[in-house]
Amino acid sequence: QVQLVESGGGSVQPGGSLRLSCAASGTIFSIYTRGWYRQAPGKQRELVAAITSGGSTNYADSVKGRFTISRDNTKNTVYLQMNSLKPEDTAVYYCNVGTSQRDYWGQGTQVTVSS
Repeated sequence: QVQLVESGGGSVQPGGSLRLSCAASGTIFSIYTRGWYRQAPGKQRELVAAITSGGSTNYADSVKGRFTISRDNTKNTVYLQMNSLKPEDTAVYYCNVGTSQRDYWGQGTQVTVSS
């Protein structure tokens, strides 16, 4: 019943910005964390950014100072603002919601950074 729908991906030049959105179609209970992961071709999926239910955030070292994760509980949406994008940020980005019972995953949205 619950589905995470991602949007905002696309192609940008190095130094550009994108904002990813992930909206939950239904109510998710007992949320512990919300996060964004990414997976580049031939590489493992990695955590990019996460935010706890209390609002604390953490980021991969590679994106610190450039990416910002946020949430809007009234819209059941989590965002990833990506600035100063680099070619190495190119990947499929997946949103994740962790609860006491299970994790929910979005379908993935492609982000391509190239000149």
